[in-house]
Amino acid sequence: MPRVPDPTPSVRLRVPTDEDAHAWYRVFDDREVMEYLGGSRAEYSAYEELTARQRRHDAELGHCLWTVLDDAGTVLGFTGAQPWPHRSFGPVGEVEIGWRLGRAAWGRGYATAAARTALERLRALGVPEVVAVVDPRNTRSAAVAERLGMRRAETYTKPVTEQVVCCFRLEL
Repeated sequence: MPRVPDPTPSVRLRVPTDEDAHAWYRVFDDREVMEYLGGSRAEYSAYEELTARQRRHDAELGHCLWTVLDDAGTVLGFTGAQPWPHRSFGPVGEVEIGWRLGRAAWGRGYATAAARTALERLRALGVPEVVAVVDPRNTRSAAVAERLGMRRAETYTKPVTEQVVCCFRLEL
């Protein structure tokens, strides 16, 4: 009998709270989660700053990296969009969509479902285009970008590490 695909999981997005700094720190404290983001865990203070910055983005732009929650209210990670954060390389001046989930949520459709919800919000705000910058070795993240309908465009080289990253684009 052919396998029936699982239904798309239900997710909820919210503007990150102070408590989400701790939740993100906990779910991202995993070498596999951080493998394509430098490999090591970030300090707790980095997540305090990141969640505070996302609250500012939401207040000023109407979008940010939102906290992703499942039906039970468990924090799975984040998805959403923010201005490209680097000035020395990459799609400077553009809106980057991104996602990062804890390993317990991998392979279950949460990243795609959450990113689709984020795209709906961005369309409603009138954002004309988004980019996703993905390490080409991160096949899971590239697959999410492709499921969202994004097309692989240009590549960039990070200035310090000389790591090549792929830029995916999607017109909204």
